[in-house]
Amino acid sequence: MAGGCTSNCATCGQDCAQRTEPQSLLKEHHPKARAEKVYGIVSGKGGVGKSMVTSQLAVLMRRRGYQVGILDADVTGPSIPRCFGVRSQAYGTEDALLPVDSRTGIQLMSVNLLLPRETDPVVWRGPVISGVVQQFWTEVLWDCDYLFVDMPPGTGDVTLSVFQSLPLDGIFVVASPQELVSMVVEKAVNMAEMMEVPIVGILENMSYALCPDCGKKLFLFGKGKTAEAAKRHNLELLGEMPIDPALAELADRGEIESFEGNWLDRAADCIDSGET
Repeated sequence: MAGGCTSNCATCGQDCAQRTEPQSLLKEHHPKARAEKVYGIVSGKGGVGKSMVTSQLAVLMRRRGYQVGILDADVTGPSIPRCFGVRSQAYGTEDALLPVDSRTGIQLMSVNLLLPRETDPVVWRGPVISGVVQQFWTEVLWDCDYLFVDMPPGTGDVTLSVFQSLPLDGIFVVASPQELVSMVVEKAVNMAEMMEVPIVGILENMSYALCPDCGKKLFLFGKGKTAEAAKRHNLELLGEMPIDPALAELADRGEIESFEGNWLDRAADCIDSGET
């Protein structure tokens, strides 16, 4: 026990064995920054479309007249700048790093905006990557009503760091219909529940394809598995995104802000209303 202990852990900064209340690991954003609400987009594995969902949610909220930003926490596989057609480098002032604005004014920060070439690999160990993500929160001069965090896949270092360091108002869990993916996604849900991070709901990508002749929905990977996983955790399935080559082409061309579709409107409504 530290000398002079008053047995009042609430007024003590020491980290000793007698501490009865855990210390908060939350980081403060830049003193001149503004980020009113922060939402993470997560999944249990890669390749399910987190960046696509993040981009579309940001575009929808921007269309509703809000100031919006995206923190690209997928440091080793960043794709947000390419989706928005942003290739200019971010720069800073004496005390802050400035986000880069997209064509419609969405604020972006990604490691690809700091590299000489977007194809340069990021060969860093986990703690360094986690530190960079924290810097994107603490040193970037955000001015947002809503900040979306595009997370890397899985439940590793960066996800843990974001859950502990950023004041998340909620997360969206992205899934695809395959049974294996549904199982892995539940790991992300369980991690969030374990760490008491609010889950707004689940979003399913690659849910169906539309027949080009008759317009009928074709469920290529089956139907209902994500809804069943959501039900097991008392969560809502808030949206089902189609397999749409035109949508992928928009992202490849950096024109995601031109997308048309209402499949994420319910998720945007939850954000708009503050539901978590």
